[in-house]
Amino acid sequence: MDPCPFCNLSITQIIAQNDLAIAIYDKFPVNEGHILIISKRHFAYFFDATVEEMMALWELISKVKKELDERFKPDGYNVGVNVGEAAGQTIFHLHIHVIPHYKGDADSPRGGIRKIKPSLVPYLEES
Repeated sequence: MDPCPFCNLSITQIIAQNDLAIAIYDKFPVNEGHILIISKRHFAYFFDATVEEMMALWELISKVKKELDERFKPDGYNVGVNVGEAAGQTIFHLHIHVIPHYKGDADSPRGGIRKIKPSLVPYLEES
């Protein structure tokens, strides 16, 4: 089994943290400023987080969002977590994606993450 890439981070990779979570820039960013919020405790799934961990994760999301606003000035965000292999999770250590978006970075951003299954967004065709 491969070692967990999030359990062996260098202190230089960490851009923000609190008692229960850390933030790093994604090594394979969707857009400039893409950040991962990672639980300090090693466990795979979002729904296994304690209430305290959930609060710490959301606190850090809020903190990095303010920093991203100042540094990159994005026009929008996607915030999401993949839970399980069927949902696209590839690293089984809880992490949440904070993805800044910029006008023009997608041909048609309408539908956001629902576009994973285009058949679920028929309203896109209605306008």
